[in-house]
Amino acid sequence: MKGNSVNIAFRNNIPARNNISANSKKIFIDSVLVGVVLLFALMFLFPFYWMVTGAFKIQMVAISIPPEWFPKAPTLDNIKLLAKVPSGRWFLNSLFISGATTLLVCITSAMAGYSLSKKEFPGRNIIFWMFVAVMTLPKQVILVPLFVMMRKMQLFDSFTGLILPAVGWPFGIFLMKQFTQTLPSELLQAAKIDGCNELQTFFKIVLPLVKPGIGALAIFTFMSSWNDYFWQLIMIKSTPMKTIPLGIAGMQEEYSTNYGLIMAGSTLASIPMIAVFLSFQKYFTRGITMGAVKG
Repeated sequence: MKGNSVNIAFRNNIPARNNISANSKKIFIDSVLVGVVLLFALMFLFPFYWMVTGAFKIQMVAISIPPEWFPKAPTLDNIKLLAKVPSGRWFLNSLFISGATTLLVCITSAMAGYSLSKKEFPGRNIIFWMFVAVMTLPKQVILVPLFVMMRKMQLFDSFTGLILPAVGWPFGIFLMKQFTQTLPSELLQAAKIDGCNELQTFFKIVLPLVKPGIGALAIFTFMSSWNDYFWQLIMIKSTPMKTIPLGIAGMQEEYSTNYGLIMAGSTLASIPMIAVFLSFQKYFTRGITMGAVKG
C-alpha cells in the first residue's frame, strides 16, 4: 500500500514538474528576445546619441581618435555659430513646406483612395495600375521635366514650386486605397440611405475610420518632404528660401568640415521628425496591425 501511494504521488508530481520546466524555458526565451531587441534598439539609437553629444564638442574633440564618447568639457560654441546664420528662417521654411505638403497629401490621397476603392467608373483599375507603375520609376527620371514645368509656370525658388509636385504622391494614393478598401460597403450604403451626400459620407464616415492610414501616411510624407534635399537643391536659389537640410550642407567649408557645427544643425533638424512620429505613433502602430486582425 505504501509503495502504491508513493507511485501515485510521484505520478501526480510529473505534470507540475513539466509545467515548471515549460515556464522556465519560456522565461529564458523571452529574456533572450528582450535582450536582442534592446541590443538592436541601442544600435539604432547610438547614431542619434553621437549626433547630440557631438553638438557640444569642439572640432579637435569631435575628430579625435580614440573618440570621446561623452564630452568632458561641453561647449556652446557650435550653437552660437549656428545662431549667426539664418538657421531659424531655414527651420521655419522646412517646417512650413513639410507641414503644408503633409496636409495636402493626406487630403488628396484619402479622397483618391476612397474614389478608387469604393466608386465604380470606367477605367478605375487602369488608373490605379498607372499609379502603381509610376511608383516603380526612380525620382531622378522625372526631375528634369518637372523642373522645366516649374520654370514655365514661374514657380522656381518659391514655396509653391516645392510643395505642388509632391501633392499627387502615388505612394500615398496607393496606401489610402488599400486602407479604404477594408471598409465595409454596407456602411457607406447605410450613410446614403440616411441622406448623406458624397462629401458628408467621406468626411463623417470614411475619414474617421481611416485615421490609422492617415497617421502612417503623415509620418511618411513629412519625413520624405523634410529630407527631400535633391529637389530643394534644384529649386531653391536664394539664401532666405533655403531649408534646414540645404543650410546644414552649406555649412561645410571647401577644405575642412566643422563637425560640431554640422552635428548641432542636424540635431535641430531632427526635432520635428521625432515630434511628428511621436504624435502619430498611435495611428501608425494601429495602421500596421489593422490588416492582421480578422473579424
